[in-house]
Amino acid sequence: MIEQGTTVHHDFAIRSLTVTNRQEISPGFVRITVSGPELAGFVSTGATDHSKLFFADPATGTLTVPTVTPEGIKRPEHGTVISRDYTPRVFRDATEGSDAELDFDFLLHGEAGPASAWAAAATLGSTLVVGGPRGSREVPKGATRFILAADETALPALARWIESIPEGVDIISFVQLSNDFDAAYLEPAHVHRAKVIWLSKEVGSLERAIRNVGPMGDDTFVWAAGEATSLVPIRRYLRNELGLPKNQYKVDGYWKQGEPGRDHHLPIDPTDPED
Repeated sequence: MIEQGTTVHHDFAIRSLTVTNRQEISPGFVRITVSGPELAGFVSTGATDHSKLFFADPATGTLTVPTVTPEGIKRPEHGTVISRDYTPRVFRDATEGSDAELDFDFLLHGEAGPASAWAAAATLGSTLVVGGPRGSREVPKGATRFILAADETALPALARWIESIPEGVDIISFVQLSNDFDAAYLEPAHVHRAKVIWLSKEVGSLERAIRNVGPMGDDTFVWAAGEATSLVPIRRYLRNELGLPKNQYKVDGYWKQGEPGRDHHLPIDPTDPED
């Protein structure tokens, strides 16, 4: 029987950090490393963690950021707050002789999105304002098989899942890519450990892969993330056709076509919200 992983809450902080390294990890992905004294106390231990990254308003060039007060988060009276949720990829705590560092991996997809535009132009010394994460949820307990499904936007989270699942637990992963060259994002050890199967961007390819994976007993956990609309049939299959209890799956819409800045906490399928 699968149990949801323990959720650990963190003190919320908004940190102003400095870019200290930039690395191309595939033709479509760049890893931005940030550091600074405000990283003290940063915690991220869950595969589904997310931080809010704040960006300047492209119309005005002004960066507007909320503040953390004893009464909670206070939004500024003027200006537009522009933020996007990103998976903290790797956090390295400070050691003797080295500062704490935090990596975020950005999918570069042109100048239309504020995050992609910032990452494309970021250089050593650039500033990145990071909020959270608010908490971390550990890997579900009791699962002997994980089925992971993602498009390229969810590759950083997929990598964290692979690293978090205990050795000896079976994993099968399906990854839908717009560009084959972004398969280089995952290290060969990740691909081998998680039995990664690469899929084309053909509509419905993730759903078909999950439908064809075979029976799912009460020891199987399914995680799927990517474009929200494309995930609706997957959630309906798991929830309604298979009747899996909600402790056996997590389907998360990281983005939605035609809806910039969508809050990924919103229901995947508004007509059928979680109980």
